[in-house]
Amino acid sequence: MTNRFKTTGYHLAMGIVSFLWIAPILWVVVISFRSFDDVAANGLGSLPHSFTFSTYKSAWQDADEFRALINSLLVTIPAVILSLGLASTAAYGLARYSIPFRRTVLLLMLMGNLLPPQILLIPISRFVELTGYYDTLYALIAVHVGFGLGFYTFVLHGFMRDLPKEIQEAATIDGAGPGKIFASVILPLTRPALAALGALSFTWIFNDLLWSITVIRSGDKMPVTPALLGLQGLFVSSWNVIAAGTVIAAVPTLAVFLRFQKHFVSGLAIGAVK
Repeated sequence: MTNRFKTTGYHLAMGIVSFLWIAPILWVVVISFRSFDDVAANGLGSLPHSFTFSTYKSAWQDADEFRALINSLLVTIPAVILSLGLASTAAYGLARYSIPFRRTVLLLMLMGNLLPPQILLIPISRFVELTGYYDTLYALIAVHVGFGLGFYTFVLHGFMRDLPKEIQEAATIDGAGPGKIFASVILPLTRPALAALGALSFTWIFNDLLWSITVIRSGDKMPVTPALLGLQGLFVSSWNVIAAGTVIAAVPTLAVFLRFQKHFVSGLAIGAVK
């Protein structure tokens, strides 16, 4: 009876927490199907008195969200590939070979993630401007790669460090060099961690706002998150169109998470344990 009571209480508590977590998302979805007159007359918190798909058409065409989504993908995909590629290479060298001061190097790489990004806004913006890459997607890609590299290397290092050394020794006896071992042995074994980090990094970079408005100025180069911010008017905001744009912007990250969900928890759990 006591165990049943505890189980029932646990499920009840988790149900309440889950509802509180998903309620704002459902609220945004409901608003996205309401007309502007309905929202203006009854308020955002009222029950819907209308249903329309025109908000999604306005967000897609009038707000030019298609171009913003393309910009986000042009930044996110290269940044994720470069970050994980460089991080896996660095983690491989630090974890599998006796490099002098390797722990110090790893800590120095990780220390960059401990700095609040707000104190680096002006230096990064000034540096990008001096190099001539201000207001380009290349600058935004470089910023995301630079800031994510330390964390990704730290996670992958912990994963690769505890892989059995016998596997690497067997590959060496078979005549495989460091590059062959890395590509054919280590990377396949690291796939769960790479999938989990890939899903996380895709979400972080795709939803970024801070660095986008720091190094990008032109409206036609803005990723989707700052583009949604630009939909807010000075006096009147079409909250139903903003909500529709938010739902559209969430589709790519949701698709990535659903694709890699079986690796998401397992990969991070293994990396944390190791």
